[in-house]
Amino acid sequence: MKLEIVSKNENKSMDRIDVHFRTEHIGEPSPNRDAVRNSLASAMGVQKERVIVDEMASEYGIGSSGGYAKVYTSAESAKKTEKNYILVRNGLAEKKPKRVKTVATAKKKKAK
Repeated sequence: MKLEIVSKNENKSMDRIDVHFRTEHIGEPSPNRDAVRNSLASAMGVQKERVIVDEMASEYGIGSSGGYAKVYTSAESAKKTEKNYILVRNGLAEKKPKRVKTVATAKKKKAK
C-alpha cells in the first residue's frame, strides 16, 4: 500500500491537524483502518494513538482509496473530542453495551 497525503490543514481550535489522504493498493485488498493509521502515523511522525481515521472509501475497480483523518496533539484530546463509535472503530475505546429495556420501561412507553 502506498499512502499519499493530499492536504493538511491545522485546526488550532480543535487541537488537531486535518488530513486528506489517498492510498494505492493495486492488486491488494482495500486497506483496513489500522494499516492506514500506521502509515499516516509514520508519514506524519507521530504516535499511532494520535491518529483517527474518520472516513475512508475505496474506488471500485481502480485500486485506490481516499479518506479523511485527524491527527491530534495527544491521545487524550482525541478521546475528549471524538464520539465513542469513532474511537471504537479506531481501536481507542471499548464498545459501550446497549441498555437493556425492562418490562417496566416498555409498559411506560406503551402507556404514553
